[in-house]
Amino acid sequence: MPETSDTQSADLKETLLDAVLLHVPFDGWTQVSFDAAVADSGLDPTLARAICPRGAVDLALAFHARGDSQMLDRIAGAEFANMRFRDKIAAAVRFRLEVVADKELVRRGVTLFSLPQYAGDGAGAIWGTCGLIWQALGDTSEDVNWYTKRATLAGVYSATVLYWLGDDTPDHQATWEFLDRRIENVMQIEKLKAQVRDNALLKPLLAGPNWLASVIRAPKAADDLPGSVRPRR
Repeated sequence: MPETSDTQSADLKETLLDAVLLHVPFDGWTQVSFDAAVADSGLDPTLARAICPRGAVDLALAFHARGDSQMLDRIAGAEFANMRFRDKIAAAVRFRLEVVADKELVRRGVTLFSLPQYAGDGAGAIWGTCGLIWQALGDTSEDVNWYTKRATLAGVYSATVLYWLGDDTPDHQATWEFLDRRIENVMQIEKLKAQVRDNALLKPLLAGPNWLASVIRAPKAADDLPGSVRPRR
């Protein structure tokens, strides 16, 4: 089999991804869909397997990454100057969902990543999306805040996706109202944390978490998960 460059491999994976999207709504992110995509694309099966060693699982992650890229394009073109930060977060999550052309592709992905052997991949994909949102909106937090912001948004994002999958209201209005309520809950928690930091009697409660974060290097890779701590070298 001839060697392929990273760029060629990426292009061929995109070709496979385009092909598999026609089959996933019927057969899920499965070997059946992967084999059909290979046949439709005309790629050599050995080459296809070299590009996607885990078959449809790799294509499901590529689909998620494509959605993240489209979300970032929308964030870059948005007018955020006069918006509250919480509204920017809500808009970013909304952008991420709106770039999905077919809910069934996401629903099948939820089924795939709910399997124990792929749960880590699914969690990593969500963590990566939330990290990209914070980064795109200019977050410069470090230590414990770097983790808590992404972990909190991951919870909001995951709950919103599940709600959105079952929402049949016009323009998904119920989903956006649900999202606003979840973010409002988070803002109340952040307000409480600020009150604790400003209170001389309560501030020592944060000493332990802040110290722990100070000796942990925050992961920058999209596939790092909360809890995957790396000690400083």
